[in-house]
Amino acid sequence: MNLKKEIKQLKLEKKAILLAHYYQTSDIQDIADYIGDSLGLSEVAAKTNANIIIFAGVLFMAETAKILNPSKKVLLPDLQAGCSLADSCTYEKFAEFKNLFQDHIVISYINCSAEVKALSDVICTSSNAIKIVNSFPKEQKIIFAPDKNLGSYINNITGRNMILWDGSCHVHDVLNIESVIKLKNRYPKAKIIAHPECRGQILKIADFIGSTTALLNFTIEDKTKEYIVATETGIIHQMKKKSPHKKFYIVTADEKCSCNDCPYMKLNTMQKLFNCLKNEQPEIRLSNELIEKAKKPILKMLEISNKL
Repeated sequence: MNLKKEIKQLKLEKKAILLAHYYQTSDIQDIADYIGDSLGLSEVAAKTNANIIIFAGVLFMAETAKILNPSKKVLLPDLQAGCSLADSCTYEKFAEFKNLFQDHIVISYINCSAEVKALSDVICTSSNAIKIVNSFPKEQKIIFAPDKNLGSYINNITGRNMILWDGSCHVHDVLNIESVIKLKNRYPKAKIIAHPECRGQILKIADFIGSTTALLNFTIEDKTKEYIVATETGIIHQMKKKSPHKKFYIVTADEKCSCNDCPYMKLNTMQKLFNCLKNEQPEIRLSNELIEKAKKPILKMLEISNKL
């Protein structure tokens, strides 16, 4: 079976759109209707006219698409495709934490469950986090969840003192400064570019810090020919496609592997994608009450992003 051809045919027949995150495998990226980071994917999901949304990403992303499109069928090829960051912040524990700071508003990173979104005042992504935080007065007290590394980075940039939930993305948090320095010694002309979910030590020596899309755009527009990339391996595929004359060195989590893969993102495969579209399962299902509560902070994010 030619899975690529079959998937394209099914998409046409079912009027379906395939949204894929940059961290998906290259074959899935190559057949996606849209490839992006969390902000871009949210914006496309909010505007699509498709009857079915297939989300090649992880659970919180598919949930976001469902929240923005409650009347549409939203599919995720593998329901086990979760997120270590989202898992670090459960509804029950976060509700207790929030209750300790009742005079604070809650800004939650999009990498969280629908239930945690429902406890939030506004959502942000790594692309717009600084803009979202700066949209509030300096004196506004803020809880930022669930990524402590991103929250700490925003505090440093904005001069805020947000209360941070103690969570992290294991794909980024596992990267260490020693690995970056080794690569820099090996490739002294390479610029270090890093996702803000990385630890502060790495961000301090990075030449550029940004969301996945921002990292990609930087490598396209920048004059340098070599880059040390501190994020998930999947983005390298797009970097090479956009700048085939440049070289990219991924910061690895393990010296035994020349990669830094998110095991959840990589659960999605072409075969699962085909099965998912053919059978229209697994489908994301959320209660109407949860959708209404979680939609408000997401729409608030989109509203602020468009205004700034």
